[in-house]
Amino acid sequence: MLYYLFGWLGKEFHMSGAGLFQFITFRAVMAIILSLAIATIYGKRLINVLKRNQIGETVRDLGLQGEQQKKGTPTMGGIIILLSILIPTLLFADLDKVYIRLMILCTVWLGIIGFLDDYFKLKARKEAQLKGIQYKKTDSDGLAGLSKIIGQVGLGIIIGVTLYFNSNVVMEREIITQNGVESGVRPGEHTLNEVVHIRDGKPVRFARVKTPITTIPFVKTHEFNYSRLISWMGEGAEKYTWIVYIVIVTLIITAVSNGANLTDGLDGLAAGVSAIIGAGIGIFVYVSGNFLWADYLNIMYIPNLGELSIFIGAFVGACVGFLWYNAYPAQVFMGDTGSLALGGIIASLAIIVRKELLIPIFCGVFLVENLSVIMQVSYFKYTRKKYGEGRRIFLMSPLHHHYQKKGFHESKIAIRFWIVTILCVLLSIATLKIR
Repeated sequence: MLYYLFGWLGKEFHMSGAGLFQFITFRAVMAIILSLAIATIYGKRLINVLKRNQIGETVRDLGLQGEQQKKGTPTMGGIIILLSILIPTLLFADLDKVYIRLMILCTVWLGIIGFLDDYFKLKARKEAQLKGIQYKKTDSDGLAGLSKIIGQVGLGIIIGVTLYFNSNVVMEREIITQNGVESGVRPGEHTLNEVVHIRDGKPVRFARVKTPITTIPFVKTHEFNYSRLISWMGEGAEKYTWIVYIVIVTLIITAVSNGANLTDGLDGLAAGVSAIIGAGIGIFVYVSGNFLWADYLNIMYIPNLGELSIFIGAFVGACVGFLWYNAYPAQVFMGDTGSLALGGIIASLAIIVRKELLIPIFCGVFLVENLSVIMQVSYFKYTRKKYGEGRRIFLMSPLHHHYQKKGFHESKIAIRFWIVTILCVLLSIATLKIR
């Protein structure tokens, strides 16, 4: 909104300073500052509202150190994160850009799903209190698992369809002329129009193309076209690539959002990990959305991608600001309202910047948390069927609870998971040159 207002003032009245709002870097910094302010200043007020309405966490007796001290701590604090992301984005971003619209939709959509999950859990607890029954928290109290999956799949379909079919979602390839023959656009890629960029003071022609490709890390030929997944079906199979693409996008969004949800089990863990991952994706967005950097690094240039820097600035600022109250000992928990949204946002950003194959690296903590639960449950069921009693790989899953059972303090576990995430993000960034 302010982006349009100051743009209009600058044109109509030549207002001093209005031109600053045309610079992405300035608006990204403003988004970070405002999101931090909202999360830290107004976050406290929201925590007090949650306390007054007795929206507190119910803790199951799992035999974990310090778990009973968490009882009654306000939950649904993810609202703080959502507001801290949305308000700066609406104020400072160019809302005409398709990528900004997609990320706003993703934030609101998953925020609503998480909010409903938390709301139904709270409702179940209050109904038990009215009946005079001792409430015992169970996984079935919240939004039904199937409903949650349907919601995530619905978002995945919308994002997949938009990225595949929208004419504003393009990349650029240099048009090279040799012996009178032009090359650059590859078979199966649909050319929309041509643009000219200046390189070393000389004009260079580029074609804007629509193509379902992603980046393969650590290899010289670092592009992969999704149509190759069904090329074995014969000639003409590429016209069904959109189905494969949408399915993969949906699976990624569902997996990463659930991974973030599982990670949110210790004070400051999910928020800290998400902030680090967000900063790493911000670097990919900046270099891929800037022609000079993309040309220097020999990576795909994605027009209009730079505008996402405002959203990512707000995202990182919201996570860091939320840590002010969520770090040990936590004064508020984000609940599913925040954790599902954080994971979905990270997955969507990675897909938009065409770095989804890097998700297992920079989201390594989310992946390990997911796998620990899958391994634990699968092994328990297998051994119960084979030996008559279930056995466990870990003392408890997800993985962070395993370390709690081993006697590690939760703040030490969270910080070490942050350090691991920093290393994973740095390794991901290194793929820009290690090929």
